[in-house]
Amino acid sequence: MSARIAIAHDYLTQRGGAERVVLSLAKAFPEAEIHTLFYEPGQTYPEFQEMQIRTSGLNCIGVFRRDPRIALPLLASASSRMRIDADVMIASSSGWAHAFPTTGKKIVYCHSPARWLYLPDDYLGDAGPLDPKRIALKALTPYLTRWDQRAARTADQYLANSSVVRERIQRVYGIDAPMLFPPFSPAVAEGEQEPIRELAGWAGEDGTEGGHYLVVSRLQPYKHVDAVIEAFAGMPERRLLVIGRGPEKQRLVDMAPLNVRLVEGLSDAQMRWAYANATALVAASHEDFGLTPLEAGAHGVQTIALKAGGYLDTVEQGVTGSFFDTPKSESIADAVLSVKADAFGSAGAIRARVEKFSEARFVDAIRRAVTEVIRAE
Repeated sequence: MSARIAIAHDYLTQRGGAERVVLSLAKAFPEAEIHTLFYEPGQTYPEFQEMQIRTSGLNCIGVFRRDPRIALPLLASASSRMRIDADVMIASSSGWAHAFPTTGKKIVYCHSPARWLYLPDDYLGDAGPLDPKRIALKALTPYLTRWDQRAARTADQYLANSSVVRERIQRVYGIDAPMLFPPFSPAVAEGEQEPIRELAGWAGEDGTEGGHYLVVSRLQPYKHVDAVIEAFAGMPERRLLVIGRGPEKQRLVDMAPLNVRLVEGLSDAQMRWAYANATALVAASHEDFGLTPLEAGAHGVQTIALKAGGYLDTVEQGVTGSFFDTPKSESIADAVLSVKADAFGSAGAIRARVEKFSEARFVDAIRRAVTEVIRAE
């Protein structure tokens, strides 16, 4: 009889790299049920609609599905009540799914220990000392830290998604976690391209002109999208396209000059167009793993990235991109202005680098991890 595998994830309420990992886990174990605190089909990848998904009792509250951060005081308790019956549970976790109890073995694929506990300034951004979110988090932190540390000790195996996360897991939990890069499929560049019609008059009369610089990011404070916009405000001859949604959206729209546009909710075909016609991707956040340079690289497009975090794993200086030292507008502008068209490897060399992060490699590795944890009984 084959082992019963379950997949767990914090919440399926957005389109991001962590959610793509869950899709790849489902390819590795197509019979597995997916367990998550919240599931909002319209906000995440449509592929999930074909899968078996179990949610927490809190999922019936619409405002929580739209923004799970609002439910923060309730999530530790909800996570501890998930109770998954499986021989092996694979938890794709940034702070909650690693705590889901299971009857069998537990493998935690860690995107990062909880930012709100161990990197609170990244999580809260510019929230002032009297901001309700900061006050609530300060009051909850002692309890949540004890809860989180207990949850980490329930795992039979931790896996880190990047070198920076491996170091963080060691520092926070004292666990030496092997590193397994998240999956990426160069097939993201294959298929139809559809111009973004709402850019007509900005990206050519019919929206089909390229040559823009590109940011693809959740619009949260620690992503530093505002610094990129400020940089391009000083370069009116260059155009910047920002793709993403999040709580910073309106503030960023209000500050954007005429040469900057923000869009969200694009189709896959429109995303392919945005990448394929870009001059370069600009990535200014301190990422745990730098996925968007791989998406750009699949189209043969270079990246200009912050020299920190996961981008050190996915951007190769002089081949697939270049770096700037600080997430400040001046540093970003200098990096953009200093890049020459022939400064990087060919589009073919960029694509070859991306293939080292293949989904097939990830699937093989996670299947081996499951086999090893079962044999360790």
